[in-house]
Order: sequence, then structure tokens, then C-alpha cells
Amino acid sequence: MKVSLQPALNDGNLDANQLNSQRQLGISISAIAENQDRHVPLNLCLILDHSGSMNGRALETVKKAAIRLVDRLNPGDRLSVVVFDHRAKVLVPSQSIEDPEKIKQQINRLSADGGTAIDEGLRLGIEELAKGKKDTVSQAFLLTDGENEHGDNNRCLKFAQLAASYNLTLNTLGFGDNWNQDVLEKIADAGLGTLSYIQKPEQAVEEFNRLFSRIQTVGLTNAYLLLSLMPNVRLAELKPIAQVSPDTIELPLQQETDGRLSVRLGDLMKDAERVILANIYLGQLPTGEQAIANVQVRYDDPAANQVGLVTPNIPVYAHVVKNYQADPNPQVQHSILALAKYRQTQLAETKLQQGDRSGAATMLQTAAKTALQMGDKSAATVLQTSATQLQSGGDLSESDRKKTRIVSKTVLQDTPPQ
Repeated sequence: MKVSLQPALNDGNLDANQLNSQRQLGISISAIAENQDRHVPLNLCLILDHSGSMNGRALETVKKAAIRLVDRLNPGDRLSVVVFDHRAKVLVPSQSIEDPEKIKQQINRLSADGGTAIDEGLRLGIEELAKGKKDTVSQAFLLTDGENEHGDNNRCLKFAQLAASYNLTLNTLGFGDNWNQDVLEKIADAGLGTLSYIQKPEQAVEEFNRLFSRIQTVGLTNAYLLLSLMPNVRLAELKPIAQVSPDTIELPLQQETDGRLSVRLGDLMKDAERVILANIYLGQLPTGEQAIANVQVRYDDPAANQVGLVTPNIPVYAHVVKNYQADPNPQVQHSILALAKYRQTQLAETKLQQGDRSGAATMLQTAAKTALQMGDKSAATVLQTSATQLQSGGDLSESDRKKTRIVSKTVLQDTPPQ
């Protein structure tokens, strides 16, 4: 398994007469499958809310979705199941898939009762997942329908950061309309997973299947982007780097011992790029092809039992000219719009929390126009509908708020039938 690493500037030309210039550096990263690659075992943990509010059809469909995943796991894959109400317990300890029928029986016996303590479920889930993480793709699905009423949201975030340090990926699924999107988004972002919204019970199987299909395409794990900038080149001080695909996430920067900057990427998929966008400022440079940065990826290859592999260092060049004409890159322009859509929606939510309904509606309209510019019609419809609702004096329902958050982070895809 190898890494595809493709950097590009939003405008490859630079004006030699300008004292300062700003550019966006887009970096596309994915795994490349090779014929001799062996199957990488999956290590999956389901962390499921079975509190009283899940009673009835909700829990029955979640159990059905979980059982479908058991059927899709291969011998050699690992599964654990943690369940929580106001307490948490391990329903299925981390184990290889050798007796799937027994696992399905344990899931089927689950009943709904009690309150909600997400952090306790997360803690136990991470413990179980960590037991099987060697030479596997390790991911958790955390599903809840409610607020963390018996738990501590800050503790949730600390556990998510701990999971990231263990090279574990966390995906969160909000069920119904009463879950806290801020908490579930922060958990998924810290765990470099995805935030999903299951609005109706019948969507549970489809959403579990979509996420499972996605983790089946993971080829490389524990990936970090390593970035070094030339003299006279610097990152923006505020929000310098973000992921824009498959989901938009503001990424934290770390410094390596050799002075390079690093950004955790987590798992690399074979059929979907991770696209990173860095906001950089450049001082005046001499004319000609000028190297402005070097990019490299460090990663693990679980199929080959190898860790700490690195790609060749790839230089990024700017073409510095006296007679400047823009040379825009369409792919990077698209990434810029994706990040703008997310940040505009975030601003709208902030204004709404402050009671500025008019300002929120205006920002949602702006985000809808941005979505249209990038060809994301589904997002444009949701964002414009929310803007219109506010302009007409109405309130956004919990469902509206959650749809708005989801479409701001990703481009919705139709799920292929399983």
C-alpha cells in the first residue's frame, strides 16, 4: 500500500512586485492499493445508547443495524459492543469474529432503560477498542439520542483526544432530534471520524452500512501530514489549517522535534481523498520557480505490519513573475468554497445563539450561495430553507439545526444499496 500525495496552490503564479501575498495550499492524500496487498482486519466497537428514550422502534432498529454489521464482518475481524444508559457496561468484549450468532443473540437481548452517560460509554468503548488495535483498522461508532444528562461533556472531549492519541477513529451518530450536535461534532472531529444524523429510525441500517463501507476502504492508518515552510513563508495565525474532505474539520497543529509542523490525518482511504487546506502568507520572492514548502506523510501500513513509514518529500513551487496573471486551480478553489460554507454556517449559528436572527439568516443565505457555487445543491437547499424560516419570523427546529450542521461539514452522498 502506498500514499498518493498531491499538493497544489489555489494560484500557482505569484506577483514579484508584491511585498506580501496570500495563497491557499491544497493537499490531497489517499491510499493507493497494490495487487499484493492483503486484507486489513477491522477492529470495530459499537457504543450504543439504550436509555429509556430509545425504547420501542428506535432501539429495535439500532439492534437490527448492529446485527447487519456483524453479518458483514469477516473471520479475523474484531468486534466489541459497549452499551450505556446512566451507567455503561461491556455487552460484547473485544473478540475475533468466531461465533457471530452468539454475538447477535447478546445484541438482541438489549432493552431500554435509564438515563444517558455518554462519557462512560466512550471510556469503556475506547478501552475495548484499544485491546485489538494492533495491525488493524480501529474505529468506533457512538450512537446516542439524547443529551449527556448523567455525564460530563468536557470528559467526552478528553476521551476523544485520548482515542486519537491511541490511533483510534471515532464516528458519532445522532439519533432523532434531541442529541447535542456540539458534543457529537467535537467527539467526531477530535477522533477524525464523521458526524452522522439519523433523523428517522428506518435510516439506522442505511447509515451504519454507509459508515461500515467507508471503513472497509481504509488501507493505511496513523497518518500525519508533515509540513515545512521556506524562509519568508508562514502559516496564518488564526485557523491556519483545516480538512475539507471527506468532512470539514478545523485541525490542530503540532510541532515535530525537527521543527516541522505536523497535522494528524488518521486513517487513509483507498477510494476517497483526505483534502487539507493550509492558509499561507508569502513575502516578496525573486522571479522564477521558487520552492515555498515541502510536504510529506508519515503513516502505518497494518497489512504489511509496518509502522512509521514516510513518503518522499514533495516540494511545492510558486511561479514568481513580474507580469502577473492569475493561474487558478479549480480543485483548490472548490476546497476553499467547502471551507467557506462551513465557516459561514458556524458564524450563522453563533449569531443565532446571540439573538441576532437577521444576521444569522444573512449568513445562512451566504452559505447557501457558496454551496451552489461548489455544486452542492442539497446543502444549498437546506441552508436557504433555514435562512427563509428565520426571515419569516419562525424558529429553527432541532431537526433544521442538525441538518444545517451536517450539510455544512460534508457533501451528502446517496448511499448505494447493500
